[in-house]
Amino acid sequence: MPTPSMEDYLERIYRLIDEKGYARVSDIAEGLDVHPSSVTKMIQKLDKDNYLIYEKYRGLVLTHKGKRMGKRLVDRHHLLESFLQMIGVQEENIYRDVEGIEHHLSRDSITCIESLVEYFNRDVTRGDELRRIRAELDNE
Repeated sequence: MPTPSMEDYLERIYRLIDEKGYARVSDIAEGLDVHPSSVTKMIQKLDKDNYLIYEKYRGLVLTHKGKRMGKRLVDRHHLLESFLQMIGVQEENIYRDVEGIEHHLSRDSITCIESLVEYFNRDVTRGDELRRIRAELDNE
């Protein structure tokens, strides 16, 4: 099971490869706001744990396991963003809040949030009702 830090790296690597076709140490470091030496150490650990294949000076490639985990992490991130938007969290807080909670939720909690998001998506009036209730509570 990857650590929260490993998950951050895998998510970033997956996104870079999806967007650019490759992931360089410098791009990973910039995206995670860490030193390149930290990226190299983590890449070596992810290689050892079979999430990716890393060859010094040649780059890296996600393994099937790494791609599967990266996609799951990106999907989880999008789900939590959607959930927070849906319940009315202010846009400027969403990214930071997702980063703060995404590693601390169980699979069960993620599945329940996914069901709740689907529940609201199936009938937009439910979201309207939620916003009405929130406005009432804000005015109390």
